[in-house]
Amino acid sequence: MVDLESEVPPLPPRYRFRDLLLGDQGWQNDDRVQVEFYMNENTFKERLKLFFIKNQRSSLRIRLFNFSLKLLSCFLYIIRVLLENPSQGNEWSHIFWVNRSLPLWGLQVSVALISLFETILLGYLSYKGNIWEQILRIPFILEVINAVPFIISIFWPSLRNLFVPVFLNCWLAKHALENMINDLHRAIQRTQSAMFNQVLILISTLLCLIFTCICGIQHLERIGKKLNLFDSLYFCIVTFSTVGFGDVTPETWSSKLFVVAMICVALVVLPIQFEQLAYLWMERQKSGGNYSRHRAQTEKHVVLCVSSLKIDLLMDFLNEFYAHPRLQDYYVVILCPTEMDVQVRRVLQIPMWSQRVIYLQGSALKDQDLLRAKMDDAEACFILSSRCEVDRTSSDHQTILRAWAVKDFAPNCPLYVQILKPENKFHIKFADHVVCEEEFKYAMLALNCICPATSTLITLLVHTSRGQEGQQSPEQWQKMYGRCSGNEVYHIVLEESTFFAEYEGKSFTYASFHAHKKFGVCLIGIRREDNKNILLNPGPRYIMSATDICFYINITKEENSAFKNHDHQKKSNVSRSFYHGPSRLPVHSIIASMGTVAIDLQDTSCRSASGPTLSLPSEGNKEVRRPSIAPVLEVADTSSLQTCDLLSDQSEDETTPDEEMSSNVEYAKGYPPYSPYIGSSPTFCHLLHEKVPFCCLRLDKSCQHNYYEDAKAYGFKNKLIIVAAETAGNGLYNFIVPLRAYYRPKKELNPVILLLDNPPDMHFLDAICWFPMVYYMVGSIDNLDDLLRCGVTFAANMVVVDKESTMSAEEDYMADAKTIVNVQTLFRLFSSLSIITELTHPANMRFMQFRAKDCYSLALSKLEKKERERGSNLAFMFRLPFAAGRVFSISMLDTLLYQSFVKDYMISITRLLLGLDTTPGSGFLCSMKITEDDLWIRTYARLYQKLCSSTGDVPIGIYRTESQKLTTSESQISISVEEWEDTKDAKEQGHHRSNHRNSTSSDQSDHPLLRRKSMQWARRLSRKGPKHSGKTAEKITQQRLNLYRRSERQELAELVKNRMKHLGLSTVGYDEMNDHQSTLSYILINPSPDTRLELNDVVYLIRPDPLAYLPNGEPSRKNSICNTTGQDSREETQL
Repeated sequence: MVDLESEVPPLPPRYRFRDLLLGDQGWQNDDRVQVEFYMNENTFKERLKLFFIKNQRSSLRIRLFNFSLKLLSCFLYIIRVLLENPSQGNEWSHIFWVNRSLPLWGLQVSVALISLFETILLGYLSYKGNIWEQILRIPFILEVINAVPFIISIFWPSLRNLFVPVFLNCWLAKHALENMINDLHRAIQRTQSAMFNQVLILISTLLCLIFTCICGIQHLERIGKKLNLFDSLYFCIVTFSTVGFGDVTPETWSSKLFVVAMICVALVVLPIQFEQLAYLWMERQKSGGNYSRHRAQTEKHVVLCVSSLKIDLLMDFLNEFYAHPRLQDYYVVILCPTEMDVQVRRVLQIPMWSQRVIYLQGSALKDQDLLRAKMDDAEACFILSSRCEVDRTSSDHQTILRAWAVKDFAPNCPLYVQILKPENKFHIKFADHVVCEEEFKYAMLALNCICPATSTLITLLVHTSRGQEGQQSPEQWQKMYGRCSGNEVYHIVLEESTFFAEYEGKSFTYASFHAHKKFGVCLIGIRREDNKNILLNPGPRYIMSATDICFYINITKEENSAFKNHDHQKKSNVSRSFYHGPSRLPVHSIIASMGTVAIDLQDTSCRSASGPTLSLPSEGNKEVRRPSIAPVLEVADTSSLQTCDLLSDQSEDETTPDEEMSSNVEYAKGYPPYSPYIGSSPTFCHLLHEKVPFCCLRLDKSCQHNYYEDAKAYGFKNKLIIVAAETAGNGLYNFIVPLRAYYRPKKELNPVILLLDNPPDMHFLDAICWFPMVYYMVGSIDNLDDLLRCGVTFAANMVVVDKESTMSAEEDYMADAKTIVNVQTLFRLFSSLSIITELTHPANMRFMQFRAKDCYSLALSKLEKKERERGSNLAFMFRLPFAAGRVFSISMLDTLLYQSFVKDYMISITRLLLGLDTTPGSGFLCSMKITEDDLWIRTYARLYQKLCSSTGDVPIGIYRTESQKLTTSESQISISVEEWEDTKDAKEQGHHRSNHRNSTSSDQSDHPLLRRKSMQWARRLSRKGPKHSGKTAEKITQQRLNLYRRSERQELAELVKNRMKHLGLSTVGYDEMNDHQSTLSYILINPSPDTRLELNDVVYLIRPDPLAYLPNGEPSRKNSICNTTGQDSREETQL
């Protein structure tokens, strides 16, 4: 082994301390050359330049000393004037000679020598080859005028009393002050605003003008009125303010000439200064200036970072942020790289916002702008993506960089980030709260197909409202709907709660039912003190603990509630228990501000065939109704729980042998083997044992495995769910997962058809090929043939996703134009189809299913305007498509991110409700439909008890559909009325009556004048007819209007049928006359316990996790099935 120490060369001599002291004799024999760098800085001139100019701190000291000398010289001049006795006479010699004492002369000579020496030295150090450039500088000339006469008087004593205009040193002081401010900024590494510098220059210029004028007038008037300094000050102020009293005026021609010269100088200098100041002020108004450091340390503020600020986004943020009482004293600092919009500027000038909102034009990628916004002192930073861009990936990249920049600059500032595409979410996992738009959007659209109006339910829950909307409306459903929309999610520790403290040690379902029965609040979930996971409805086996955090739905939080007397509560409960009348019971909630009531929504009959209609367990024969319901147990009985329908999907999946023979495909339950993006939450789903070949995923193309070319040929048992999208983005994966979740009954799985404008890539096909009954087709909703091939005639739901290519438009609100017109065409062609549409702007919801002459829609439009004038954040909630869950805008979920600042659990609860996250032991959202067999339960409270005592479900709301009735106050007949013919007869005699309608429509179309006159006669009859014949006239008018409408629909039906025949499709499934325009639907969130149940009500339920109640052997059985998917490691951990 080589000795390493022997290989190390000795230390060079120049590094030895001994050799540095004694010198190195062997250095001469070395061939190396010693090089010294920066030798030019070792010269005497460079060292002086380093001290006087280059070094920031020493240069600042020199500037300060120079500024002090100039002020001292001006101060000595004033002392000389005050000590001088005014001489008699008007000789010109008084102008050139003054009385100066010897000590004063000595001080002025000393100041002059130092000033001149410093000026010459600085001129020498800054000399760059042109000597005249240094000599002809105005500061140098003024220095020579004020210093050289004093130096000459040293050698020529007779000149000691020579007048020297030392007061001109004020301009040199002004010049030194400007240089000192610049050096000060460099020394402390902080840039002061240009506005401050300009104001300082303007003030110093004004002071120098006034001081020069005062001293000049006083000196020139030595041969005139002999004014003192105070009189000269008075004259200057009166003159420069353009008042001109005339009581003090100059007498000599020289002083008059001097005043003229000073006025000319002021007219030239001051406008330039004011112009620069005005320009800087305008630029500051655009950029927003700075957020005060003092205010940042004494007041609380949040920062909103956006790439472009629109008025809708700003108002949504401000209304939601300041809706919480404890945030009223917060400031909002907006950091945006673009110039403030005109509408935004107008809004921010309103006193309510101008005192609390500060707009800064700048970039989050610049530390200077983050410093202006005082990001390190902010309570939170909201970073929003620009969704109105064609390239949404580029918008996400900008958001990611902003988040990184803020995290680097202020690591302790909480981040609330909005991202658009799910594949970019893992870049910002460090953020405190993240909302991925496409994840929420597609999951919400999927649940809309299973639980009607889920989008409306979530939107109302994440909006802050007091439930005052619609309370002045004459419509009862609008009052109830508006009142229940004020329900939100709140939290409280159980031992600190009046609502839930008495249920410590009781089961969760017992606490939820009795809290709703007693207080009217809906307990939906809990969180252990030592666990960060929220559990929605953990089930009857969960025992409440004193330290549990309870999450409940209520009009307001418990801290803002007033409670009635306990004795009064008992009396009301007793009176209620003995009342069994059919009418609506009075509200018995003990919260004074409560009293939620039921509301109405649109028809759900088109959903009943495909959605999970969960009926209650049988209570016996229909003729024998049980008068009571089993009580909810304080502690769950294990034996009874095992017999309960806690795992309803298994019981419903049990099919007869005939059905098993007819269905050759078997499904497994497990985790999807492949996820299209990083960060997706694993969900237990229905899967295939083997993945489907990519060729079989194409619906309209036959392959070697099957010969089907349209949806009808597949012979699906359940109705279809069609999704019309532009591209198969990774977010579309979140549409499929909730529809294939393990808790969905296998026999109720709906086939999913993806109607895509562009073919999907292989990565997306790899992700969906494991799911049963998922297909895609390349086509567009613009093409009727594509719609017919994908099976639109027997679809349960048609989901229309907003296209990215239409996001950017010249006019913002026109981004939805193509989607709205396409959906309107679908609505006219397939009136029975349930269409769920996503829009970019919520304001465009009024155009969905638009009917220009529908008086009821016009009345709702007026109601929306009134609610907006009252300051409602949910003015659009009364639009029938939104209330029924037919349309929503993802921008309405922006409030979810804003609300998370106060309620940090809202994003987690929303993700659990939508099925984006699955926590072991946490329940899921589903629904059940009230049938005639369930009406014996009568009230919502009894339904609550029935569910809690049997299946352990917790109801949270009702989706109600009722007929749209015309009010007597309407002066015109609405087109949206029920058809006068019986629908049952239409089904029995469909062929005969269709022929009759064809003949009728042809007769009407042949005589358009007759049809128009008949409609005019119907309207005139409805307005002018006698009261006793009003119903008859209304019926006749409805018949004639329906005949007119039928002719138009018949033409559309013939068009569709002809295209179906041309494509070789059967026309049996097309029902051209099934129209649901005469119904309205709405949501009742957490209705009062005495709310009466109605037929076809859809009840929203949070059902316990079925896997939490399985015996020990059951999960192993499921794991053995799931192992076929190749995910052994994942299936070992059950939900």
